[in-house]
Amino acid sequence: MVSMKKIVKNKAIKPKSKKIASKPKGIKKVVKKEKEKKSGKKQAPKSVSVKKLLSFLNTQYVKLHREYENYFWLSYMGDGTVTKAMNEALARRDAFRANVNLYKNVCEVYRKAKGTNKKKLASWKLFFEKFQTPAELLTLKNTIAELESKIRTFHATQKEGYTDPATGKFVEASSVKMRTIMRTNPNEALRKACFEAVEKLAYGTLEDYIAVIALRNQYARGLGFEDFYAYKISTDEGMTKAELFALFGDIYEKTKYAFADIRKMEEKMPGLRKPWNFGYMISGDFTKEEDPYFQFDDALLRWGRSFSALGIDYRGGTLTLDLLDRKGKWNNGFCHWPEIVHYKRGKRIPASSNFTCNVVFGQVGSGSQGLNTLFHEGGHAADRLNSDQSECCLNTEYPPCSTAWAETHSMFLDTLSSSIEWKTRYAKNAEGKAYPFELYERKVRKIHPLIATDLMGIIFVSDYEREIYETVDLTADKVLEIAKRMYTKYFDRSEDSLYALNIPHIYSSDSSGAYHGYGLAELSLSQWREYFYKKYGYIVDNKEVGKEMTKVWKLGSSKTFKEFVKIATGKPLTADAYIRSVTKSLSDMLLDAQRKIKIMEQVPEYTKPVKLNAKIQMVHGKKLICDSKKSFEDMVEKYGKWLRTQKER
Repeated sequence: MVSMKKIVKNKAIKPKSKKIASKPKGIKKVVKKEKEKKSGKKQAPKSVSVKKLLSFLNTQYVKLHREYENYFWLSYMGDGTVTKAMNEALARRDAFRANVNLYKNVCEVYRKAKGTNKKKLASWKLFFEKFQTPAELLTLKNTIAELESKIRTFHATQKEGYTDPATGKFVEASSVKMRTIMRTNPNEALRKACFEAVEKLAYGTLEDYIAVIALRNQYARGLGFEDFYAYKISTDEGMTKAELFALFGDIYEKTKYAFADIRKMEEKMPGLRKPWNFGYMISGDFTKEEDPYFQFDDALLRWGRSFSALGIDYRGGTLTLDLLDRKGKWNNGFCHWPEIVHYKRGKRIPASSNFTCNVVFGQVGSGSQGLNTLFHEGGHAADRLNSDQSECCLNTEYPPCSTAWAETHSMFLDTLSSSIEWKTRYAKNAEGKAYPFELYERKVRKIHPLIATDLMGIIFVSDYEREIYETVDLTADKVLEIAKRMYTKYFDRSEDSLYALNIPHIYSSDSSGAYHGYGLAELSLSQWREYFYKKYGYIVDNKEVGKEMTKVWKLGSSKTFKEFVKIATGKPLTADAYIRSVTKSLSDMLLDAQRKIKIMEQVPEYTKPVKLNAKIQMVHGKKLICDSKKSFEDMVEKYGKWLRTQKER
């Protein structure tokens, strides 16, 4: 076993006592020395030079960010011993972001600065404005973090599994595995057993969840917002709830006709709308039929070749990937950056990225899930690792970074691996036969009535959280009622479900009240794809597409979501491209797919060695499996050998 301290580039910093200073020592020294230098004697600190202030801010924030993120990775990968240290590191980072004296210093120097320095200080001014927090609210935020850690620990260590309907015996299985069974297993009784088992998981932390909702609302109101959702969408996207739900409401009204079409399908497919049947009856057979073309053993190499063909360059950064499911590990994929892009004496220092998912190796459908993660989280990594911004506060995944814009890149790239032109080029079975168009056509003909509902799941979570935060005197009964009512509205199943309470995002302050980012990203990526298709005719293996994406990645978080969309596509954000794509007729959809495949026949396949300009390491918890030191292909071979040992267990 290799220590994670050896795996990550920067060693975890030993936690200090939880002390929040009103003014960091470093800035006191900077101010003091600057005044002494001018007068020749000690004076009370009042101002500081632009150069030294910017140097201090960047150095301190890089250090605090790294410290927290290293602990975060260890904790979320299943090491519960570092949770206390993680929360202490989080408190130190939050104290820096909320420091009123630093904010005043920035404002003072900003007023006098000119040119490039004024622009740099404007970034920090915006940064501190987003995080100004009274001392009593910082204490409250620490309380929230501790309660969220308690919830996460419960979820990571709880006993999960289902009662086998054939034997009556309990079968241990993760929630991830049970959901896969519901999508792929032909035994309805077994699917129902898994559904009921997952539903029970929703009750495990219900009281703590209600408590954390109240605390988050208290925190947001202390900052002048009506509730936590209003705070999050304003901070993350510069939008209001009214703006967001007017947009989502319009999409709902224009696409809900699909529910009537699904009910018609049920007339020929009895039981279709039962929650444990829907996924399997719609695509379960297709999942099994497609599985030979999406073996997880092949996912890593296909991701590398596809990104290389696009010309994606990680700029010398480090990627750490932990991809298999295991007990104690956070049950949802994510990408974080322990080392952020920053500059030392004018030299750009590359960043590092950690990303993860929960592949149940050997299970039908797991290969497709793993491939999607590599494209999605790999897209996140490419975004931040390509930033050229001199101020490190513009190079993280936190505000002023827009969640919607961050998800635009990751979701744009994961749509590549689900596109028919990518499948017919890259997805091959063990005999080397390409994914057949005939299979695609059969699948599209069956699922076409559902395509218009693609955004319903995202609007569902967003609307559920909006109402949860708006509800006065929240109780367990109210939470359960809201969850069931929202599920009925946005999925129109024949049975109730507490699905909303099994969404991992709602249990973390960073991701709660932010699920709408996926929805906004769906709109922007649809607009971006339409732009690229009109300009180039194709996207897969198109280096020009990669160049245009890299161009906006270099801007970090220096623009707002709406500004970025206009820069990238040449048009303001609308839902028009998305609506056009999901309401397309069946015949037009099939003709469009054939046209895209035809165009790809003229595009040379990428046959060179994978070139991503990254140091990649494959890990399983604290164990280092292999890395790309020799070559990407060598890493793929070694990881494949290790994977096969996991399948045999």
